Amino acid sequence: MRRRSLALALSLLLPAAAFAQAQPQATPAPATSPAPRSSATVVLTAAPADWRTLQGQHVRIAAPLTLAGTDGLERFGELTVAFDGRLWQPSEVAAPGTAGSEQVMADNQRRRLLLDDGSDARDPGSVAYLPGNPVLRTGMQLRNVEGTVRVDAQGRARLQVDGTLQLPELQRPAVPKVPGSLQIAAFNLENFFNGDGQGGGFPTLRGARTLDEHKAQVAKLVATISALDTDIAALMELENDGYGPQSAIAELVGALNAGLPATQHWAFVDAGEGPGTNPIRVGIIYKRGAFKPLGKPLTKLDGPFAEHSRAPLAQAFQGRGAPFMVVANHFKSKGCRDASGADADQNDGQGCWNATRVESARQLNQWVKAEAARLKVKDIVLLGDFNAYAMEDPIRTMHDLGWQDAFKVAKVEHPYSYVYNGYSGRLDHALLSASMAQRLAGAAEWHSNADEQDASGYQGRNVQGPWRSSDHDPLLLGFDK
Repeated sequence: MRRRSLALALSLLLPAAAFAQAQPQATPAPATSPAPRSSATVVLTAAPADWRTLQGQHVRIAAPLTLAGTDGLERFGELTVAFDGRLWQPSEVAAPGTAGSEQVMADNQRRRLLLDDGSDARDPGSVAYLPGNPVLRTGMQLRNVEGTVRVDAQGRARLQVDGTLQLPELQRPAVPKVPGSLQIAAFNLENFFNGDGQGGGFPTLRGARTLDEHKAQVAKLVATISALDTDIAALMELENDGYGPQSAIAELVGALNAGLPATQHWAFVDAGEGPGTNPIRVGIIYKRGAFKPLGKPLTKLDGPFAEHSRAPLAQAFQGRGAPFMVVANHFKSKGCRDASGADADQNDGQGCWNATRVESARQLNQWVKAEAARLKVKDIVLLGDFNAYAMEDPIRTMHDLGWQDAFKVAKVEHPYSYVYNGYSGRLDHALLSASMAQRLAGAAEWHSNADEQDASGYQGRNVQGPWRSSDHDPLLLGFDK
């Protein structure tokens, strides 16, 4: 999801959990007038009950601070940090509108802190409290941070940092390995467009602005998908430009196949056109030698999928075990453009177009079950970017309809695939039919992207390797035959 601007009023919501796309933060509100303060440094070993009592005070934070987000670094010289670990999107861990959700928001407010360079400059080329131009990852721990407390009119605390932060050694996660003879992945590619497919046509509608950026994007995506060592992958945010030799999906599969023996070559599911008319679409790729498509590709083009949610793509496969169906999905995003009525922001933390996403869930369930019954396939996995956190209405609707969360079945603790404005959560889900859940052997997310600062991507410094190949983390599932 490429970042887009929001109105200032939206950026002042706390927490900013209602928008799936990571967007530049609005200009910080001015701090309130400093209160009289002692010249002595206050040492904090935990988050204070009320930051306002420390207004204007110099503090040293003896407790470790977790780097929670880097969204504001390039624009405002800000980092979001937190006491006691990550900050969680409230609707990731609690149902919207409940006491539990209110408790999460209050806890986030108490633990959250902005590190500030003390400058009003927009787009600073360097940030005084950072050594050089470091590579940052959400989850890093910062120690012995010092500075002066400023609290704005909304009660949000920031620390104008003194000196230079001592950063820990950069550590990145190894590619996950999950048990199971059948490996299935899901990955939002963040707008993979390839111009005219022949080296021209840049800048594109979305994604790469130049041919060099496009080449860098391809290299990162190939590094990510190849490392996952999966058999099948559901992909989101592919350019919707057909299936010919110059299409985005054909180029990606060609790049994946380069250097591989023919027995390990990838193929793509060819739906003929689309699916859908949106500039971006979903796709499915698979290892040609291991699986045989069972029946034709299936798409749903009506209802909420005609205009808002991207059309899903389903393909049944036959391997060495029981047949199964893979369904790639991408529901309508949370941005509020043209939203009205029930799709307008209900101020419940779920953003705009929630009603459309709920209806998308209902119709997806009905369509998939009907098509699977026709093909006599019971084992089904729904994958993709549902643009809803785990406790929001669309995902809870799917659970009520019998679909099981693969990460819950696999007993994965605190899964997340996306970090926005300092809050971690899941927009990317794997939902299983009852029989497919019985086959599940393991599930993992590779945190190769969401924790990496945006500047590491192909449009920035282009840190080599798979890092920040997208703004979403890929998912990997393992199933027994």
